[in-house]
Amino acid sequence: MNNDLNQDPDRVRKRARDRDLVVGLDAGGTRTRAVLASAVDGRVLGQGVSGPGNALTVPVPLLTEHLAEAVAMAVPEPDRARVVAVAGGFAGAAETAPDEPGRLNALAALTAALRRLGIAADSVGVSSDIEAAFASAPGAPADGLALVAGTGAVAMRIIDRRCAVTVGGDGWLLGDDGGGFWIGRSAVRAALRMADGRGGPTTLADAVGRALGVPAEALPYAEDRLVGGVAGLGGPDGLGGERGAGGAGGRDGVGSLSGAGGWDGLGSPSGAGADGENGLGSPSGAGGPDGLGTPGGAGSRDGVGSPRSASGPNHAAGPVSADVSDSDSASPSSSASVGASVGASGVSGTARERLPAEPEWSSARRAAYRMHLLPAVMAEPPIHLARLAPLVAGAARHQDAVARAILDEAADHLLELVRALAPRKGERIVATGGLLGPEGPLTALLSERLKALGLTLDWVADGCGGAVALARLGHGGSPPSSRTS
Repeated sequence: MNNDLNQDPDRVRKRARDRDLVVGLDAGGTRTRAVLASAVDGRVLGQGVSGPGNALTVPVPLLTEHLAEAVAMAVPEPDRARVVAVAGGFAGAAETAPDEPGRLNALAALTAALRRLGIAADSVGVSSDIEAAFASAPGAPADGLALVAGTGAVAMRIIDRRCAVTVGGDGWLLGDDGGGFWIGRSAVRAALRMADGRGGPTTLADAVGRALGVPAEALPYAEDRLVGGVAGLGGPDGLGGERGAGGAGGRDGVGSLSGAGGWDGLGSPSGAGADGENGLGSPSGAGGPDGLGTPGGAGSRDGVGSPRSASGPNHAAGPVSADVSDSDSASPSSSASVGASVGASGVSGTARERLPAEPEWSSARRAAYRMHLLPAVMAEPPIHLARLAPLVAGAARHQDAVARAILDEAADHLLELVRALAPRKGERIVATGGLLGPEGPLTALLSERLKALGLTLDWVADGCGGAVALARLGHGGSPPSSRTS
């Protein structure tokens, strides 16, 4: 029997290399995603998803559990001995100093998770989730600018695939201006200002009230009729998800399984604007059967802009043309980012009466509105206000002046982040997050502002592709174009 492989060491080594596998991890504030790929060409072979992966806010034991769960789903047990390199991009982690707390937490949790699964990789690397997202751009670039606009907002200058300068990203209390939380909070503020007479009329007062469970009799437009509608903001109980205001496009979270707009965040398959299973822009989100934008979304039975949503009584959307058909609504395969499909104007031939500019909102109803709204806001973690961002995008699409002003200001804040990095004309900006996705509500606004600086955006869904590229580099391979989705 011819046994050439045993007699040719080079062929034996090549055969072994062809069997090598790498794992890339994208661990964000609301979900952890793992991807198994070939070490040779980066071809994706398996995927897994678990809970939050922020290395500063998730305790190390729980972070270990989430990492182990995601990796176990992605890597079948028989293949675990073949994993030669693992790289993870973690929210809250960076390599700015050897003793940086987030990096140490991430490395400890990842090492423990791999040991538990019996994965003895030769190379285990940790980076920030933004560094991984930057590496997800075609060709896995080493230098340039990264901009994230999802639940929060942060910009980085990347040099040799490592963060050199960070601007923003200081969290909901101190920063993140222009992100999804900031937009959602601005919507609540606009609603309260309208209620107490300090602000002009905005349909956001109605939309925010509905999202937070304010009784219909206290809403500003409760007595106005919308022809062709019944009730709801896009799903059986709420904002386009199965369980109401807790799921703006997903089952039970802020827009998905646990985040505003995708599997877990405002920003990709891990966020709004991706084609993930349960997010804003996926089968169950804004662009899914029960979401804010397609078969159950804009222009269909259960979503914004259809008989049971934007054309339903008391919804926040502005006037909708009567001659828009179902063909104008987003398709299930579209990558609908935060609010991109929200309030799309497909009404399937039904007409909608114009909401009055100045509703007859009595002082008693205004007081009742505030009485219900404030406790509803305070009862949840502040970051959950990010789920209201799609309402602002939807109202802006229908020419609500207050909503449009909020988005304009958000784009200005993102521009400030980029300017602070002293960008050079023509320099690459890799963007991620649902607000800046292909149809994100801030994409056109920011792109217009960046054009004056000679800059353009290059959007990526998340950091998994970059993490795979970094794992391959750690193993001595060549960085591929991003192949994950």
